[in-house]
Amino acid sequence: MQKGIIGKKLGMTQLFDANGKVVPVTIIEAGPCTVVQKKTVESDGYQAVQMGYGEVSAKKVNKAAKGHFDKADVAPKRTLREFRFDDIAALNVGDILKADVFAEGDKVDVVGTSKGKGYQGVIKRFGQHRLRESHGTGPVARHAGSNGSTSTPSRVFKGKRLPGHMGAVRVTVQNLSVVKVDAENNLIAIKGAIPGPKGGIVYIKSTVKKTVVKKGDAGISTNPQKASGRNPQKASARK
Repeated sequence: MQKGIIGKKLGMTQLFDANGKVVPVTIIEAGPCTVVQKKTVESDGYQAVQMGYGEVSAKKVNKAAKGHFDKADVAPKRTLREFRFDDIAALNVGDILKADVFAEGDKVDVVGTSKGKGYQGVIKRFGQHRLRESHGTGPVARHAGSNGSTSTPSRVFKGKRLPGHMGAVRVTVQNLSVVKVDAENNLIAIKGAIPGPKGGIVYIKSTVKKTVVKKGDAGISTNPQKASGRNPQKASARK
C-alpha cells in the first residue's frame, strides 16, 4: 500500500540498533496532516489526495485559498501537497494522518529543497581543479578557464560548466529506511541524510524502487572464469 505524509526536518542524530551498531538518522516531525481534497478519476481524470500541514492564521491566506479550506471544512494550512496513490478509498476529506502511517523497516523516498549556496564558482559548484599558486599563475587560480574556441564556433556550447547559482533546488533521495517511529510525538527517524536545512519542509512517500535480493547457490559463481565456479571447495575454504 502506498503511503505519504508532509513533515519538517528537525536535524540529525544517531541511534543504536539491536547489535549495538551506530546508525546515523535524520529526525522528521511528520504530521499531523489533514486531508484537504480528494481527487478521483471521474471528476479529475486521476486519483490523488491533497494534504495540508502546519497551522496558519486565516488572515494570512487569500480569498481563493480560504474558500478552498472552507469547502473542506478544515482550518487553513501553511503547506499543501498532493500525493498520487493507487488506492484512496480508505481516505476521506478531514481525515488526519500521523507519523504512524509508516512503520519501522519501511522504504521511503524523501523530497525536499536543498540548501541555497548563492552565487558560487566552478570549484565549489562542480568540483573542478584550480591552478597552482606558483610564480606566473596570476590572479586566476580559481577561475573557470577557457570557455571554448574563438573564431570557430564563436560561441559557448550548451552545458558548459560556469559559475552561477547553486542550491535551492528540489532534491529527491530514494530508498531510505525508516529506523524508528515515535507515534506519540509524531517523529520519524530515517537512516541517512535528507535535503534541506533544519526546519525545512519535506515530503515522505513510499519508495518507487524496491530492492530485490537475488538468491544464489550458496555463494558459488556460475562463471567458469572464477575460482568459485571451477572449484567450490577452494572458494569455501577462503571464507
